[in-house]
Amino acid sequence: MKPPLLVVGHGTRDDEGVAEFGRFVDRLRGRMPVEVAGGFIELSRPPLTDAVAELYGRGHRRVAAVPLVLVAAGHGKGDIPAAMNREPSRHPGLSYAYGRPLGPHPALLSLLEQRLDAVLDPAERGPDTAVLLVGRGSTDPDANAEVHKVARLFWETRWSRGADGAGGHGTEPAFVSLAWPGVAAGLDRCRRLGARRVVVLPYFLFPGVLPDRVVAQAREYAAGHPGFDVRCAEVIGDCDELADLVAERYEEALVGDIRMNCDTCVYRIAMPGFADRVGAPQRPHHHPDDPTHGHGHAHAH
Repeated sequence: MKPPLLVVGHGTRDDEGVAEFGRFVDRLRGRMPVEVAGGFIELSRPPLTDAVAELYGRGHRRVAAVPLVLVAAGHGKGDIPAAMNREPSRHPGLSYAYGRPLGPHPALLSLLEQRLDAVLDPAERGPDTAVLLVGRGSTDPDANAEVHKVARLFWETRWSRGADGAGGHGTEPAFVSLAWPGVAAGLDRCRRLGARRVVVLPYFLFPGVLPDRVVAQAREYAAGHPGFDVRCAEVIGDCDELADLVAERYEEALVGDIRMNCDTCVYRIAMPGFADRVGAPQRPHHHPDDPTHGHGHAHAH
């Protein structure tokens, strides 16, 4: 029998985001021929350690963990692996395979296009309309560069040709925290480059504090620029296509086909401005829901 799938989320203070995660785990249970459990590393329940204990109690001694993150930033590179690394010491005989982050992937580009189409008529795809892809933002330049890559891929494969064969105005990247440009700066760039309409496309899986902040900042900018049409699309959300992508990452983890891009990882190569991180040990922050991490920290997701 194949090992169960363990879906690992970061966590959020947003109740709807937690509920959406739960619905997604239920969707996976209905689509996969293996047991499925899900948990968070912080902020939300159930905690990861409870999900592992649940599977262990059912007799499983090996699991395949898939991090439910879009880019390989601190959570995917350090926090989630560290949380998983603590579990074998609590459960003798337990081992695990660790999958890679979800993006970038063609399925995600298709889902982003679906969210865009829900707020934009096909006839409006033209040189007056731009797309602003907004990611979370990170102190990891590799993760931020990946958001730029997704924006470019979206432009090249989904947005460069409109309904009449003409190219859309462009796809610009932006971030809601920790990195520049922010939402307002991204919208301002689109406007100054000549766009009359912008679709703000959140690069987030589920609802949460940060996606809500994206919408609030976009609406604030629109209110200060009458006549400039700003529309906000929904997050990717719980859906079959996303479940199929997680199943793909699960299968990769089982066979060891983890093709993570390490060529620009600041922990492996000396990137200018980040040379001190090469070879540095991962020091994940404390997680209050983990019994061995008793000192929590406060930040919102």
